Amino acid sequence: MIPFQDYLDVFWTTGQEEVRLKRPAPFGRDPGNIQPSTQHPGSNNIRAAFHFFLLCAFLLSVGVVCAEQVYLLEGNGMRVLFEAPHEPVARELVDSYPELREELKRIFKWDLTLIPSVRLIRDSKQFQQWVDSPLTVAFAVPQEGLVVIDYSRMKAHPFSLRNTFKHELCHLLLHQHIKSDLLPRWLDEGVAQWSSDGAGDIVLDQKQSLLNRAALTGRFIPLGMLIEGFPRKDHDLVLAYEESKSFIEHLVGIFGTDGVLKVLNEMKQGSDVEGAFRNIYAVSLNDLEKEWVHSLRNRMTWITYLSYHLYDILFTLAALASIYGFIRVMAAKRRRMKEELEIEELRN
Repeated sequence: MIPFQDYLDVFWTTGQEEVRLKRPAPFGRDPGNIQPSTQHPGSNNIRAAFHFFLLCAFLLSVGVVCAEQVYLLEGNGMRVLFEAPHEPVARELVDSYPELREELKRIFKWDLTLIPSVRLIRDSKQFQQWVDSPLTVAFAVPQEGLVVIDYSRMKAHPFSLRNTFKHELCHLLLHQHIKSDLLPRWLDEGVAQWSSDGAGDIVLDQKQSLLNRAALTGRFIPLGMLIEGFPRKDHDLVLAYEESKSFIEHLVGIFGTDGVLKVLNEMKQGSDVEGAFRNIYAVSLNDLEKEWVHSLRNRMTWITYLSYHLYDILFTLAALASIYGFIRVMAAKRRRMKEELEIEELRN
């Protein structure tokens, strides 16, 4: 394992751009150096390497992250930056990437042609400085081909690293093929969760569904309010993720996978989301949203809602019964003690 600084050396020369990038060889071999190469200003290779350098320089320059040596692992068409304790995790990501890339290719019929960079964060406090919500455990920066994962949280919660990584790769894939200004956040997150077995960027309580509560009360967040971004309040943020996933799953359940894929392909060709949905489903996005809300509300009644929480209700009732029994026992003991004292006084 060789320090990241030993791999990367970027410099500029007057009148031309010149990049020297030292990369590790495939795993199990000694690292070799790529010789300096001079290319015309505007070369894609130079630009990609320089952007990667700027990205790494930023990530290495922030606070606590610099407190420990950072290493680079490169292979199978991707890069991972990590601290020494996370080397096994870095190797796991590199080993799983070809399979995940192929899975996404089978789903979307699109290939992820960029070289993704992953930054594993050991210090959760440092990670929280980069995100809006403490629930966030990972995020993608599509314009830089970057994925950042708070691995300290991955260990503390029942996450699948593989599915979380797949979720973030899906974000990179969608933004590679669809212009970011055409891709609403709810569609971005909904498709990414659907394609990664429900994995998301945030901590979700699997035992409690805010979507079920919204279906019962009718207090949904309209998809039109989830275009530019998601709310920052934890409650609303979780509901936004659940709604995004549910809407895509509703479309797939009613119309099949092909409908969603055709919408994405329409958007790849430059259609906006409203036009793409109307072209494929022959109804407006607003009408599809109303049908989805209607189906959720029909499915969710008070009896259904209570059945979802039956275990919690029984546990609470049992706890209350125990407390009531304890109070009765204590009251009976006090009565007996009082009676015994009164009898003793009479005898005296």
